[in-house]
Amino acid sequence: MSGEKLFGATQRSVAGNTDHEGLKLVLHRYIIDAIEESGQNLLEGSRQTLSQFVVDKVAEYIARLHLAISRYEMERLAEEIVDELTGFGPLEVLLRDSAVTEILVNGPHRVFIERDGLLHQSDLRFIDAHHVERVIQRILAPLGRRLDESSPMVDARLPDGSRVNAIISPIALDGPCLSIRKFRQDMLNSTDLMTMQTIDQAIFDFLKEAVGKRCNILISGGTGTGKTTLLNILSQLINPHERLVTIEDIAELQLGHPHVVRLETRPPNAEGHGEVKSSDLIRNALRMRPDRIILGEIRGVEVVDVLTAMNTGHDGSMSTVHANNAQDALLRLETLVGLTGRSIAERTLRQMICAALDVVIQLTRLPDGRRCVSEVVEVIGIREDVYVTNTLFRLDRRSGFGFMREATHPAGDKLRRESTLSPLAY
Repeated sequence: MSGEKLFGATQRSVAGNTDHEGLKLVLHRYIIDAIEESGQNLLEGSRQTLSQFVVDKVAEYIARLHLAISRYEMERLAEEIVDELTGFGPLEVLLRDSAVTEILVNGPHRVFIERDGLLHQSDLRFIDAHHVERVIQRILAPLGRRLDESSPMVDARLPDGSRVNAIISPIALDGPCLSIRKFRQDMLNSTDLMTMQTIDQAIFDFLKEAVGKRCNILISGGTGTGKTTLLNILSQLINPHERLVTIEDIAELQLGHPHVVRLETRPPNAEGHGEVKSSDLIRNALRMRPDRIILGEIRGVEVVDVLTAMNTGHDGSMSTVHANNAQDALLRLETLVGLTGRSIAERTLRQMICAALDVVIQLTRLPDGRRCVSEVVEVIGIREDVYVTNTLFRLDRRSGFGFMREATHPAGDKLRRESTLSPLAY
């Protein structure tokens, strides 16, 4: 792109946008274009050389647009842009933006962000694939994690709790990919969920009593439907005198509870040694005198261990699983048990799952980006080798808002029989 075309494009994008952050976004794009056009590898050189280049380009841009900006403001803009170029690049501004909940980088020229549950493509971009890889390495360096051709995928947690996943060539064909799920500093509460129409008062009252009566709860849903958020909310309902042990691959839970032991799995090192799996931590947690075990997600061989724990006196335990609906969540547990290589008769396995679980809460994300509970299902037992469940609440999909309370199963339900939960009574 020629200099005149480059300037014309960025001039059009800045029209009517002279606030500090807005102008910096446009300047960032303008300077990346200028670095590409110059053919110089400025990011590999000294900071002084890069700073002078940025200052010159910022001054040129402001002069040509005749923007009313003081020299101090111009120098501050230039310094912030240099910090971003030498730090996390265009991600700096997104990481600081509290309204952005997720950042998705698909190669150097496509950066997507999530706001209010909806994805948008950002105007920000990187210079090239090497620029993306440099930023990824800067993110991972303090974490002691490795990412190279021999180990092209990595999961990590930033110091603020944000979750990072990165993948590079030869696995990623269109350039390095980076996903950052930002850690929410202000923990949501039940009132927030009702305000956002995620649940209603009747569902909350039921969940509150289910937690109080130590029901084993499984939260099911797709990626980004709010499973961890709901798990946090439920933890706030637990008696503060109880001892909780949490187990996660990447620590995301923010349990507002005074007595929590947090455990995190560990991947193998470069030599393939030192791995600590969820199943190892569950078995160890049983020796730590937990009142409840909270497993961040069931995704592998740990499924047998967590079902065993729920069946051996650790009532009130909770976990999440990826599934499309509550019935699929139960079948998903069966599939995961099968992947462990253990041979368990189908009827025995289903009896084990029914004895372990009391309630399945299904979450979904609607087309408008709203996350909500789509159904609450009680697990009653099995009849003729088929799961017998009782749908307690279901989202009214005709209106897209509101929940319908379903009729209870005529044979009676385990929760009402054992816990006398009023929302189930008729």
